[in-house]
Amino acid sequence: MNPVFSSTVELAAAIARRKISAVEALDAHLAQIDRHNEGVNAVISLDREGACERAKKADAALARGATPGPLHGVPFTLKDMHKTVGMKTTVGFPPFADYVASHDSPVVARLKAAGGVLMAKTNVATMLSDWQSDNPLFGRTSNPWNLERTAGGSSGGAAAAVAAGMTPFDVGTDMQDSIRLPAAFCGVYGLKPTEHRVSLAGAFPNPGNAERSVRLMSCLGPLARGVDDLSLVYQIIAGPDGRDADLAPVPIETTPKLDLKTLRIAFAPSFSGLPVAGAIGVAVENLASQLQSAGALVAEAKLHKLDLHDDLAQGGALIGMMMEAAQPEPPERPTPISRWFKALARRDTSILAWDRFFDDWDALLCPVAMTAAFSHCEPGTPIKVDGKDQDYWMLPAYGAVFNYSGHPALSMPCGEDRDGLPIGLQLVGKRWSEARLLGVAAAIEPLTGGFRRPPAY
Repeated sequence: MNPVFSSTVELAAAIARRKISAVEALDAHLAQIDRHNEGVNAVISLDREGACERAKKADAALARGATPGPLHGVPFTLKDMHKTVGMKTTVGFPPFADYVASHDSPVVARLKAAGGVLMAKTNVATMLSDWQSDNPLFGRTSNPWNLERTAGGSSGGAAAAVAAGMTPFDVGTDMQDSIRLPAAFCGVYGLKPTEHRVSLAGAFPNPGNAERSVRLMSCLGPLARGVDDLSLVYQIIAGPDGRDADLAPVPIETTPKLDLKTLRIAFAPSFSGLPVAGAIGVAVENLASQLQSAGALVAEAKLHKLDLHDDLAQGGALIGMMMEAAQPEPPERPTPISRWFKALARRDTSILAWDRFFDDWDALLCPVAMTAAFSHCEPGTPIKVDGKDQDYWMLPAYGAVFNYSGHPALSMPCGEDRDGLPIGLQLVGKRWSEARLLGVAAAIEPLTGGFRRPPAY
């Protein structure tokens, strides 16, 4: 087996059966990092010695006859925002350059308890606030498919590391398409679960122990090279943890094996008024046609009753209010609480409208972003989409719609455009239905060809 591009599921099974050691798996990934990270700059804060020690302990435990966990001995990385014992958590922000948490976040603790061997952190946008991963501490992450293009953000380091074979999986955050957009740009899979499915406790450095202000729209989820890996990692990290009181005690179900002939798929090559590259819209239509030929019930989505532009504006306003609450000094004229309640009531309207939509459909197939990976640029620079300048800040619109509504959504690779860059498509499902959404994605995976290695790797 090739440990570097084996799936998480395959690696875990091979280590458990002692066909490969945890040390061998780690060494292969460290060699891949040494070989390619200088150009891509995805992996930061590499804990080589600590990871080697953890891998040796994993092998020793198996030698003693210990029962392996689902990730026993599997090396992995984490986006540079998770609180992690013994490893810096900086979010690319100079005042946090030396911050080391006193305890692991619940997500980190669960991955370690499952047997995973944490190697390093992956690069991010400064304070997770852009769709390119660049910051004053670690510099810029490039796309493994073309180093002149961005890997996306804010989970760009995670997506690039997974695509380049430096790690089998990572866990990112997604408040405005920040898992799905970089996954699409780098040709990997990324899952944004239902809001309040995965703990946000410890999901951001907090040296001053300030009250958590980000309580809506943001989610944690895995990035990987296949649906099976998304399912495995999601089931490990999801569910109540005793730290985040917002988490819903909804059962975490296993991913079902679904027949395409039983599925009802709505598709939207674009959303009204939102730009999208022609190649992406065509990819949506082509996959919809393939699904129909395979026996699925397929129809173009009727979204005229949904005011998606207002949803995006209202979502931005909610984020602004949360960011205002996070400031150390309150503004002279703070937002009235009545405005917050009015914003939540408006959001309820959108959530319920989408809930009604998904009463009739297993999933919605649509774009992840308005374009494939674009050239590195200053934030705010207009983005060319089929030769026309488009607003930089509209990059994540197709994904941000579902941060506002809270519905689970995943990005999956679906071929390349004429520049040889990955095209990512989005599948969205009913709230609390991650298992079924993953099952739909697994059924579709053979039609898309799944993950493809970047040419130079």
